[in-house]
Amino acid sequence: MVDSNTVLWGQTIVYTLYVLAILAVMTWFSLRLTRSGPPIVPPRLFWSFFGVLVVIGVSLHLVTANTIPWVETEISGGDVTQTYAITMADHEFTLPSPVLEVPCDELVQFSVTSDDLTYGFGLFREDNSMVMQMQVVPGHDNDLVWEFAQNGTYSIRSTEYSGPQGYKMIVEDAVVVSGCATDDGGK
Repeated sequence: MVDSNTVLWGQTIVYTLYVLAILAVMTWFSLRLTRSGPPIVPPRLFWSFFGVLVVIGVSLHLVTANTIPWVETEISGGDVTQTYAITMADHEFTLPSPVLEVPCDELVQFSVTSDDLTYGFGLFREDNSMVMQMQVVPGHDNDLVWEFAQNGTYSIRSTEYSGPQGYKMIVEDAVVVSGCATDDGGK
């Protein structure tokens, strides 16, 4: 599974360039609306550029879909070797054990339920960078399947605003991944 930091950097670069191109189209369009006289950019060129941006945007989503770590697992499924049932209520996490021991290079599932509010469930490295997260909605199945490829110790945090008590929803050193050839060095 591709590391989430690699995906983040790649998508940041690609989508920044794409947004800059979209801003160029918006600038052209704004200038066309606000200036009188002949257009600075001929309509045919404008709409051609617009069409190219649409094709590039759709292509970016199709191409980068396979680089997002969880897409392949979500589409094709996989053999989950371990499920960790976690509940959330009254701004607290309840874990099946004080520390979740997670094996390396195996699909594991975090099955998280909320008894009262919408919360977030996120795993964070020791340097506070995020590994993964999902929204936890009460009354729904909230399952996240993940394969860890590096050793590490991670904290669990709520990543959604759930009222003034939500900032305290942190369980330090809650997930320990071992058995990998390399360690998760964070950023």
